Amino acid sequence: MKERYEVWENFVKEDLPSGRQAICKYCGMSYKCGAKKNGTSVLWAHISRCRKYPFNTPKDSKQSMLSFKSAKVLSGGTSGLTYHKFDAGSIRKALSFMVIVDELPFKFVEGIDSRHFCGVMEPRFNVPSRITVAKDCFETYLTEKRKLKGVLKSSNDTAIGYMRRKINGWKTGVLKGRFLHMRCVAHIVNLVVSNGLKTVNESVQRVRPAVRFIKQSPARLQRFKKCVLDEKINTKKGLCLNVPTRWNSTYLMLNAAIKLEDAFKRYYEEDPHYVVDLNEKDDLVSSDDMDMCLMACRMKEKYEKYWGDPEKINLLIFIAVVLDPRYKLDYVEWMITGIYHPIVSSKLVDNVKEALNALYEEYRVSSINDVNREEVYSNAKVELEKYLEEDTAEDIDEFDILSWWKFNCSKFPTVGRISHDVLAVRVSTVASESAVSTGAGF
Repeated sequence: MKERYEVWENFVKEDLPSGRQAICKYCGMSYKCGAKKNGTSVLWAHISRCRKYPFNTPKDSKQSMLSFKSAKVLSGGTSGLTYHKFDAGSIRKALSFMVIVDELPFKFVEGIDSRHFCGVMEPRFNVPSRITVAKDCFETYLTEKRKLKGVLKSSNDTAIGYMRRKINGWKTGVLKGRFLHMRCVAHIVNLVVSNGLKTVNESVQRVRPAVRFIKQSPARLQRFKKCVLDEKINTKKGLCLNVPTRWNSTYLMLNAAIKLEDAFKRYYEEDPHYVVDLNEKDDLVSSDDMDMCLMACRMKEKYEKYWGDPEKINLLIFIAVVLDPRYKLDYVEWMITGIYHPIVSSKLVDNVKEALNALYEEYRVSSINDVNREEVYSNAKVELEKYLEEDTAEDIDEFDILSWWKFNCSKFPTVGRISHDVLAVRVSTVASESAVSTGAGF
């Protein structure tokens, strides 16, 4: 009811011989306004199209309005003369921004006070419903998410490049930051396997909603166990819901689902609310040689991205093995030859040797002083060669590599300094078990 009376702020009532008239304050147009015969809809219609009404601009007009307000409110600018143009889309974005930043409930926009405020501030703006505002907020989220992805897309390379420049500027880097970026091995392995699992994604998408539906309710789970007994399925395996970031849990889920397939079918018949899209003509999980081939190709593609190119691999992974007295360089050469193509393995072995010698030379030169300069130069590569030519240590479970180097650092001082720094580099940001295990404690 309050909205009807607001229109009179723009009209003046006058009693004329022809009856009471409502005269527009801006253009002088008059309308009949009898209390019982005439309503306010005509007055509202006039205000919406009155060209002299200060808050109106023609719909097809591109003209902007001058406004005394700060053009840079967020940056602390002072008030000044700027231009303003009515744009309902921009107002809706600003409204969603306010709801997000101030953590307001969506129903806030449907309140009488907020609608009154918006009507006074901008009569031409039609305040949206809370459902529309919720959609606008979600659209804002998606927009900001895309922007953030664009910023973070090359964040690793950008950050590493910045750190490398800073460290080199301080003249404290080793080999000019050549091995500064160590990629997380556990993360890469997870990416490789997850990429391969996309081949059987259809099976996962069938099974996971079914398992989740049953495990959501104790009553459903009890009914499913009864289906297992009725089908006389002799297995101790229960339903297992996978964790998408831990790929071995996906295997456990599918393995259990295969053995309980008949129980799933019986449960489908007994529970009318159980809905899952399964192809009745095929088995629950199916694979053939072509599927396995496609899976291997996907995994190899991801593997090649990080570890396939000898020029992109951080060679500290191999140098760390060389610094393990149980294996040394011969083992690394044998391992690389068995994994990679002969051309790639030959290139990679040469790169490892070159990096090892360059690293040794860097540490050797940094340890030179005026007292022992001649002695160090005379034993330039004798120490590294001596370490590599010595017999390997016994490979036992109790072997402690750090204790070994602590005992032999006086014998190989330069190589010991290298091992002190290289073996401290974490090859993974998480324990390997926590990347793949679903057991307790991870």
